[in-house]
Amino acid sequence: MRYIHLLSLLFCFNLQAQDIAGRWVTIDDNTGKRRSVVEITVKEGKATGRIVEIFDKTKVDKTCEACTDDRKGRKVLGMDIIRNMVKDGDEWEDGTIMDPDNGKVYDCKLWVEDGKLQVRGYVAFFFRTQTWVRE
Repeated sequence: MRYIHLLSLLFCFNLQAQDIAGRWVTIDDNTGKRRSVVEITVKEGKATGRIVEIFDKTKVDKTCEACTDDRKGRKVLGMDIIRNMVKDGDEWEDGTIMDPDNGKVYDCKLWVEDGKLQVRGYVAFFFRTQTWVRE
């Protein structure tokens, strides 16, 4: 009986470890430095991610002037950059991610691999994948 409880605990821990919800630290592709914290929440089957912390304090009051949608002119801190992600098996897809540095919006796919969040933004067959780590 103890073994069944232990297996149940391990199974539940593994499911939680694969969850995208939570706070994730983004890493600059060029410098390897921490850029921001994105908090991903899941509500009614859709995942959204917003910037809740910016590590470079000179950019805390930055606005997205390059944005072309409802985010234009709004502060990057607190902004939703991931929208409308829907779970499909072990991945989340069919949503978008926005790069607040250039205002561009990309199709997006998210999945957890080895406890790290893989974030892929793409247009057609061209893509870039970043690795985010839990805070």
